[in-house]
Amino acid sequence: MAKFELKLPKMGESVAEATITNWLKNVGDTIAMDEAVLEIATDKVDSEVPSEVSGVLVEQLFGKDDVVKVGQTIAIIETEGGSVEAPKTAEVAAPIVAEVAKTVEVAKENVAPADFSGSDKFFSPLVKNIAKEEGVSVAELESISGSGKDGRVTKEDILNFVKNRTSQPVVAQTVTPVAQPITQPVQSTTTSAVPVSVNGGDEIVEMDRMRKLISGYMVASVQTSAHVQSFIEVDVTNIVKWRDKVKGAFEKREGEKLTFTPIMMEAVAKALKDFPGMNISVDGDYIIKKKNINLGMAAALPNGNLIVPVIKNADQLNLVGMAKAVNDLGNRAKAGKLKPDDTQGGTYTVTNVGTFGSVFGTPIINQPQVGILALGAIRKVPAVIETPEGDFIGIRQKMFLSHSYDHRVVDGALGGSFVKRVAEYLEAFDVNREY
Repeated sequence: MAKFELKLPKMGESVAEATITNWLKNVGDTIAMDEAVLEIATDKVDSEVPSEVSGVLVEQLFGKDDVVKVGQTIAIIETEGGSVEAPKTAEVAAPIVAEVAKTVEVAKENVAPADFSGSDKFFSPLVKNIAKEEGVSVAELESISGSGKDGRVTKEDILNFVKNRTSQPVVAQTVTPVAQPITQPVQSTTTSAVPVSVNGGDEIVEMDRMRKLISGYMVASVQTSAHVQSFIEVDVTNIVKWRDKVKGAFEKREGEKLTFTPIMMEAVAKALKDFPGMNISVDGDYIIKKKNINLGMAAALPNGNLIVPVIKNADQLNLVGMAKAVNDLGNRAKAGKLKPDDTQGGTYTVTNVGTFGSVFGTPIINQPQVGILALGAIRKVPAVIETPEGDFIGIRQKMFLSHSYDHRVVDGALGGSFVKRVAEYLEAFDVNREY
């Protein structure tokens, strides 16, 4: 018999850890090769971890909701036959791991987890995560003097606090955990209580994991960026006529449906090349100018949640390539088959609010980007048409482009010029072009 270490696989260059959301196999269960053992979740994508061998699950090293680093061993599978992968270092470290686990369990019993929702101060999700990992209590977090806007605690503030705290004498470190059990349980009992319906007819439902993440991101974005919007109406009559003319042949030749989205994405990618000041991100007091144009494509999921897969190097794709990328990411998003790396690295985001009949909207910026474009519904409207012979009224296909941008680093001239350039590309669409 041999023991195989099932490790958390690499899930993309920008993904360093994942949360275990569910164990599909219990200790003692038989596992086939490539059979899913557990479900994990990164910031935006849920996926499964399959087994690389056949055997019996003999040990789960982490529990549900535990955060695991890429490359860490998460389970032990016993296999038949020769040795598979059972490093001696793991056997030597086993007693140490067991001893550490006991220490952690004792700590969990003696120290109540901090519940930051009861604080009147605003703390970003990143600051809260660092506080939880470092065992910083609510009272300690509130005592930190923030250097951010309006006195908010930044990443550097809490890291400096942790550094200074750990450099203090051992006696000072041991005082805090003793005092926490006295105050924390009372506070957590109050804040974690399930809301009670006043009239008894209301249904109270807890947010799922993804909705909680989205909620945190949206609030953090509004708190971070100074949102400003610019709107422009676009005549897309030529695009509508061209698509109606070629969509049948396009699907027959390419095996892909031709929607309006890749046409819009193509125009946005061109405009970003013209205005690289929109293809940036913000990190504190620094501006990062992005080399690649990676377009995020907001997509609604069947369960009502939202996800933003990314089209990498969108400016290098022709219309056929763009259509294939849009359809592939959209289909995999709806089927729940996106990989963690599919949602990473976006430099600018486009959301199609017109899918639901909205004429325009005021979308929230996808941090740390500085702009997001909402595509409104295409409508037939009466419009003034200018000709050498004079003006007349005609029926045209029009839509609104709604551009939200971060006024910290993007002023009205840049934000307005960018969305105007997108409109110019769309209105100048060549009805005789080949796809």
